[in-house]
Order: sequence, then structure tokens, then C-alpha cells
Amino acid sequence: MVLTPPVCSVNDVRQGQRKDRPTFHPSLWGDFFLTYQPPTAPKRAYMTERAEVLKEEVRKMVKGANEIPNILDLIITLQRLGLDNYYENEIDEQLLFVYDSDYDDRDLNLVSLRFYLLRKNGYDVPPDVFKSFKDNEGNFVADNTKTLLSLYNAAYLRTQGDKVLDEAIIFTRSQLEAVLDSLESTLADEVSHALQTPLFRRIRILETRTYIPIYKKEAARNEVILEFAKLNFNLLQLLYCEELKTVTLCEENAAELLPEYMKDFYLHLLKTFDSCEDELGPNKSFRMFYLKELLKVLVRANSQEIKWRDEQYVPKTINEHLEISRATVEGFQVACSSFVGMGDIITKEILDWLLTYPELLKCFSTIARLSNDIKSTEREQIGAHHASTVGCYMLQHRTTMNDAYERIKDLIEDAWKDMMKLFLTPTEQPKLIAKIVVDFARTADYIYKKTDAFTFSHTIKDMITMLYVEPTLF
Repeated sequence: MVLTPPVCSVNDVRQGQRKDRPTFHPSLWGDFFLTYQPPTAPKRAYMTERAEVLKEEVRKMVKGANEIPNILDLIITLQRLGLDNYYENEIDEQLLFVYDSDYDDRDLNLVSLRFYLLRKNGYDVPPDVFKSFKDNEGNFVADNTKTLLSLYNAAYLRTQGDKVLDEAIIFTRSQLEAVLDSLESTLADEVSHALQTPLFRRIRILETRTYIPIYKKEAARNEVILEFAKLNFNLLQLLYCEELKTVTLCEENAAELLPEYMKDFYLHLLKTFDSCEDELGPNKSFRMFYLKELLKVLVRANSQEIKWRDEQYVPKTINEHLEISRATVEGFQVACSSFVGMGDIITKEILDWLLTYPELLKCFSTIARLSNDIKSTEREQIGAHHASTVGCYMLQHRTTMNDAYERIKDLIEDAWKDMMKLFLTPTEQPKLIAKIVVDFARTADYIYKKTDAFTFSHTIKDMITMLYVEPTLF
């Protein structure tokens, strides 16, 4: 007899909301970053001077590239090595040249790379060109694994209605999975990494740290670019460690206020706002008003979730749930915190826009909330917690938890598609704003990829070590 998995009822969801308090592990780092010792001043000066020389050599390469394949290969290399931000104007000019120029539209690898880079940089190029690479059976004709991988990565810059890209992802994923075990180690690592996280969704600095040793093994590598990438990463690492030292000092001071918990925390928060306003100065201190307003939104939303928990209320639909839980994932607050500390590009109009709760930020918050809930629902229902979006979906559609997980993964993909469409849509905001929001979505994707790493931070200890402790080797 075939057993049918049980579907969810409201009592099932409510019974999962037990009142035991969750526990969290202590920090793994202690005062590690407080003891950080930077390199000697002469060594740092040499690193900085050498990096400047290499940077200008690479600039000549970017300006001098004049063939479409070479231009695309150079740009994707600089992006993956974290160097493209030094050549924004030159790359913009080259991509405009690529967009306006004829190219070999019979080369699937070239077509995929062109599509990827143009869409990533805001060009709303149509995906119809990929239809010509399908055979009579509907399969894509790809000569090799590199081409499959290029198509796979390009397809993830899809929007709603890009059917050919949806089909490309299904086809390339199955093909890449089939050949993975037979590939040589370096290419196998690239494919395995892509199957876990497509290129567009990777955190920039983490991709840089991961790609440097891969690029080092490539026969066609450019030694000047490689040396600059290593130096640049190591210099950034020095800066990050200095900042982490300052943050750790601040956290130690804050910890002294915790015994009375809420009262002292609130007073410390007010002091933090005051110190931020002082540091911003008279021309930018107004920005803190927006962060305060969004923190009020966060408090109200958290209070509503507490009420749900205490009353054992389960929202009737996942949309009702998201109206509150999108706020408690703190996406708007994180974005505002970032904007507050930025330069003159952040205007009052941008911060006013943020308080309109724009769809771009909603997409990011949806990705973060749903990704969080997939990884944390079972654990949280053991403790004192309200029903998650997973439980809500189970109740709304009378489905099993596993089925709810799969459908919510589809909703996450829909949010990525919507985000890409908004990213490609011209607005009054500088393009940098949309890029920052997409970066936050990438971070959420990484944090909740395997587990709830925000809660169980020991699961990303190796990543933290790779980024902030171990320099790249020459």
C-alpha cells in the first residue's frame, strides 16, 4: 500500500509553536580581531605603490582591447577578480561598443557571455538569440562544457516570461550534473560551484578570493592582472581587519550595558544614533532620521510577530505573512544603514524613495525572508516562535512541508526574476543603488544557502577565515 504524506492543518502548525527558549552559540572569534597587527608601514607602502603601477598597466589593456571576444573575456576576468570597479568608465565605453557592434551570433559561448555582461550592466537585451541554438527536439546544441557553463550562468539573468532562459537552466543543469564526475579538477570545481550558486548570485569579495587560485592555473592567464588581483585583495583585507578591530571594540563596550537588557540596549541605541549624527556632520546628519523611521517599522513588525506567536495565529495566506515578515528580515533597514554612511551620491530624494518601500527592496526582502524560513522553520518551531512562511503555505495549500519547501523555492526564483526586471528598468535613481540592493540579495542567498548561517555562524567560519585572516599567496 502506498502511503500518502500527511497534509497540514492549522492545529499541526500551532502545535509546532512550543515555548522553549532557543539557544545560540557564543562568538567563535572572541578578541581575535583586537589583536590584529597590520604589516609594517614600509611593507604596506610598497604594496600600495606596486598596486598603483599594476592598475595603470591593466587600464591600458582595457582601453586597448578592440575585438569583441577579447573585450568580453577581459571584462569577465576583471569582474571575477574584483578589479572592475577601477575601470568603470572604460568598461562602460567598451560595453557600449559591444552592444552597438556586430558579433558572431553562431558562437553560443560568445553569445552567452555577451548576454551575461550586457544584462549585468543594465542593458535590457532580449534572450531570443538563444532560440537559434535549439535543435528539433528542443535541446540546446553546445559543443563543450565551457559553453554549457556560460549558457547556464547567462540564463540566471532571466526575468518573468524569459521562457527560453528557463529552458536553458533546466537543460544545462542536467547536462552539467551528468558530466561533473568526468571533468578535470579545475573545471569540475568551477561547474560544482556554479551548480551551487550561479555566477550572477555570488558575493563579489568571496568570488574574488575563490577565483584567484583558479585564474592562477589558467594557461591564458595574464600575469599583470593576476599580481594586481592578489595585491588588491590583500590590501582590502588589511582595511577590513582594521574595521573589524574597531567594531569588536564597540561590541565589547556595548556588552557592558546588557544586564538590564532592554532599557540599556535602548539607551545604547540612542547613543549610537547620536554618535552617527556627529560623525556624519551637519550636511549629512539628516540621514539618521530615515534610519530611525525604518527601525520604528521593524519594531512594529516584530511586535506583530510576537502577537502572532502568543495568540498562536497563523496568517491565512503567504502574502499576508510577507506583509509583516518582509519587514522583520530587516532588508530595508540594512539598505538604509548602508546608504547613510555613503558619499554625496546619496541624496534626500533617494532616502525619501526608500521610505516608499520600493519594489526592488521588496524583492530583496522576499528572497531573504523565504530563504531564511526554508532553513530555519523546523528549528524555530521547537522554540518560542510564530508560524513561518513555510507553515503558512502548508496551511494555505493543504500540503506537506517538503512540498511547501519546493514551492517556496519557486517563489524565491520569481523574486529574483522580478528583481532583474527592476534592475533593467531605467529609474531616477543612480544605477549604483540597484547594484547595492542586488548585492544584499546575494548575501542573503549565501547566508541561507546550506543552513541558517546568521544564527549558526560557525558554519561560515572557514569563509570568514579565508576573507579576513588568510592573505592570498604569491
